[in-house]
Amino acid sequence: MAFRNFDDATLSRRALLRGGAYLAAGGAFATLPFGRELFAHDVSASWPAVAAKVQSYVSSGKVPNMVACLGWGADDPHIVARGELMFGGVTPAGLDSLYRQYSSTKPVTGMAVMMLIEEGKLRLDQPLAEILPAFAQMRVLRRHDGPIDDTVPAERPITIRQLLTHTSGLSYDITAKGPLLKAYLDAGISSGQVSRMEIPGLVRAKPAPGLKAFADRLAKLPLAAQPGTEWIYSSSIDLLGRVIEVVTGQEFESFMRERIFEPCGMTSSYFRVPKSEVGRLTENYGILGGFPIPIDPPLGSIYLDQPPIIWGGSGLVCSPRDYDRFLKMLLGYGKIDGKRVMGEQAVKIGTSNLLAEGLDPSPDSKLARSSFGAGGGVKGKKFGWSGAAGTVNSVDFAKGLRSGLYVQYMPSESFPVRREFETALEEDLKAHAHG
Repeated sequence: MAFRNFDDATLSRRALLRGGAYLAAGGAFATLPFGRELFAHDVSASWPAVAAKVQSYVSSGKVPNMVACLGWGADDPHIVARGELMFGGVTPAGLDSLYRQYSSTKPVTGMAVMMLIEEGKLRLDQPLAEILPAFAQMRVLRRHDGPIDDTVPAERPITIRQLLTHTSGLSYDITAKGPLLKAYLDAGISSGQVSRMEIPGLVRAKPAPGLKAFADRLAKLPLAAQPGTEWIYSSSIDLLGRVIEVVTGQEFESFMRERIFEPCGMTSSYFRVPKSEVGRLTENYGILGGFPIPIDPPLGSIYLDQPPIIWGGSGLVCSPRDYDRFLKMLLGYGKIDGKRVMGEQAVKIGTSNLLAEGLDPSPDSKLARSSFGAGGGVKGKKFGWSGAAGTVNSVDFAKGLRSGLYVQYMPSESFPVRREFETALEEDLKAHAHG
């Protein structure tokens, strides 16, 4: 593949890691007019527009692979899969390939918190300072981009609900501005990892050494807004990883494996990809001038290293099959394959609108006029979220449908893949309705 005209091209950390806050492209399945038999045969034949769109992205060379994963009720997942794990590769992408989930990690952590609320170890409106006392006397910037010392006292405490819904006043290294952004970078308040390689324009701050240091350093910095007053995409879900450690006495990664991954049968879900599984890992690409540039090759992937922080907001790598099992558990209101993983009410509350009355995500979140639950967006009876490298997942409780899209390129806004998939889905639905 030939590359050209990159002399002035740069990739910013903000552009790469801002996850895109769309509900899953599969939301258009909400009007599904047929029953379970739809998924009893080849999905490509049943959804020609979807299959054509997947094929067009791969055959045009925009991406080396793309997988759409669909599940109806408690049935097994079916896929539309095209391409290989990397450009020039020979291993086909499929249900068991490994994809960097980035912010698609957030709903998984959100449900872990809902488990602890259900068990009485946390309360939804509990002040964070009861668990992490360092957050007791927070200061708030007078302006988002103002001087770091131009602050006022917080008018109310940060709560667990606010952390789950990005309304705590915390920010992110991908959303903060001016002096606050510099303070985040200096303190190692990082939103995740991209590559071992040096990437032009990508600011590489050294992450804090672990969740405890991450939380302690974050507590010393001012908030970008008064708690409970604005929707600001933030590091709050990562901070909830530390909350989980304190209230359970268990390391966050261990808790996730013991309480979610293993009970759900998610056998290919990792915060660090084992070397034995590198043959399944997709390559990640940065899009420069419309061309894909390898930024995280499997054999040299940063995900083979022990991460300095177990990021509950961005750190998960897993297969479409595994993420579908998480969605299947949600669709079963906490049960999967007859086994209860979490309580029905915990799922119902966690996938409902948890925002304070009158508070909506900002237009910048791309979720305007929608609502927000435990780490994911809510729209009607649908719950889901997306990731910075193109993953997008949702469950539709009204129709009993789960859907996921898996691809690896950054920034995710480089191609209008989600909008185009929604259009393709609607086209197929209309064809079936008139067929």
